[in-house]
Amino acid sequence: MAHLHAGPAAAHRRTWPALLAGAPDLARAGRERLEAAGVALLGTIRPDGTPRISPIEPYFLEGQLAFGVMRSPKWDDLKRDPRLVLHSPVKDSSGAEAEFKVYGRAVRTDDPALLQADSAWWSSRPRESFDVFRIEVREAVLVAWDPDFGRMKTRRWRPDEGAAEAERSYP
Repeated sequence: MAHLHAGPAAAHRRTWPALLAGAPDLARAGRERLEAAGVALLGTIRPDGTPRISPIEPYFLEGQLAFGVMRSPKWDDLKRDPRLVLHSPVKDSSGAEAEFKVYGRAVRTDDPALLQADSAWWSSRPRESFDVFRIEVREAVLVAWDPDFGRMKTRRWRPDEGAAEAERSYP
């Protein structure tokens, strides 16, 4: 899988700032969804290949989408296989609120600005008890539902394909 080991230029195209530049409305809407809730669901891959879903607190620090993880099974998952999905919470079944999803990879960072961010829960923890990751964005998706008219609108961004929109009826 050559794409998993792409060089620095490819990695730069997969940052939150690249998403913001390539699909600013999508990035803003996604950030609003994540910040409004203050928590998101992180999907990782367990050793047996099954998914693990864990709540995390996403942060926008130094222009990056980041999160911290204490030593735990989810930390073990990311250390072994950095692939992830981050999903905004959904409060009800009406579909009236948009869902935001980021697919990508967790990239461990030693950036002092991220490690020492006053607003982050880990800023008061011993350094050996956690790691901070920024998300390398492989795909970002915002799904909005219009339950009154039975329509679903999807906005998507991928680094190598750019932004796209689609709309369809459902169910």
